[in-house]
Amino acid sequence: MSVHRVSELFALAYGYRPRAVASAPGRVNLIGEHTDYNGGAVLPIAIAQRTWVAIGSSGGGGEHGRLRSRAVSRERGEAGEWCAGDCRASGVWWDYVAGSLEQAHALGAARDGRDVAVVSDVPMGAGLSSSAALEVATVLAALAADRVEPPLRDVALAAHRAESEYVGVACGIMDQFASALCADGHALLLHCDSRVALDVPFPRTVLIVDTATPRSLRLSAYGTRRSECDAALAFLRSAEPSLASLAQATPELLERAHLPAPLDRRARHVVSETARVAAMVEALEARRPFGALLTTSHMSLRDDYECSTPELDWVVDRSVARAGVDGARLTGAGWGGCAIVVGEEAGLEMLGPELLQGFATAWGRDARVWRTTPHVGARIDLQG
Repeated sequence: MSVHRVSELFALAYGYRPRAVASAPGRVNLIGEHTDYNGGAVLPIAIAQRTWVAIGSSGGGGEHGRLRSRAVSRERGEAGEWCAGDCRASGVWWDYVAGSLEQAHALGAARDGRDVAVVSDVPMGAGLSSSAALEVATVLAALAADRVEPPLRDVALAAHRAESEYVGVACGIMDQFASALCADGHALLLHCDSRVALDVPFPRTVLIVDTATPRSLRLSAYGTRRSECDAALAFLRSAEPSLASLAQATPELLERAHLPAPLDRRARHVVSETARVAAMVEALEARRPFGALLTTSHMSLRDDYECSTPELDWVVDRSVARAGVDGARLTGAGWGGCAIVVGEEAGLEMLGPELLQGFATAWGRDARVWRTTPHVGARIDLQG
């Protein structure tokens, strides 16, 4: 249905039919928070919500003979315009599109003026990787329009460069890899240091709870935490020069190094969270219970990494120890946004309305909930 809607929006905005439509999903990270940029592993799934991008060649001339590109979004209600090849972000939503088109060109797509239309049901600002879904879908659509077929891994890396180098958000690779590579019914075990990705069967249902607390990595303490982790790694290397990344440190090394506060807590979270990812993969493959790992992860994020909020803690506290619930934790870096509750479909179906009612009473505003199972990653939906 959204293929039709984005094609319709494109035709309405530009007066012709798109050459290609591609889509990519948002994601939730089951476990492995703040390990990606520290050289550790993560375990995300793709969710049902997706972003669709329709694309065509504008043929429009810009200033000084440069080709003009345009973008329109149904959700944003705002159209943008820029000159193709102008690699300067300006703080607007279509920076993500412009940067992604530049990266698509680096993979073999033509450098041309482009017309782009975007339709999405991935919530923005909730920590579900709406930006990564937009980037991945844009790169794939631009390549599909020119019938260039690189591996989806290359699409993910191109989308990551669009966000980190063009938009200027120093994010890890998890979001783009999850959006591009996830398989239906599986979580994606991604080793962020080596970029090795493996599918892990995940038969459970996930309840996503959006606390309606807007968050932005550029405005949160995300950059501060990254700097603290870099400082902790430098400190640890004075005791262990061969240490490749913070995620490879051991609890014994942390104890021996006597890191100063708050670096000790930041490093403790990364090291313990890395161990929890490995333990959860083992539990899933052996079909053993894993819920305590999720809840312990949240406690570490709350206490050691200090990236939770009272609203996220409220959701977790009221979800654990319920019939049909495995565990709960914040997801998507924290400082607002979403929590996840993992368990049986029937149990989560009952829990959702209770959380909505209780949240409105406790916080005076409405939360949102969705249930999802693992979905497929990026795909080409239309190719003319």
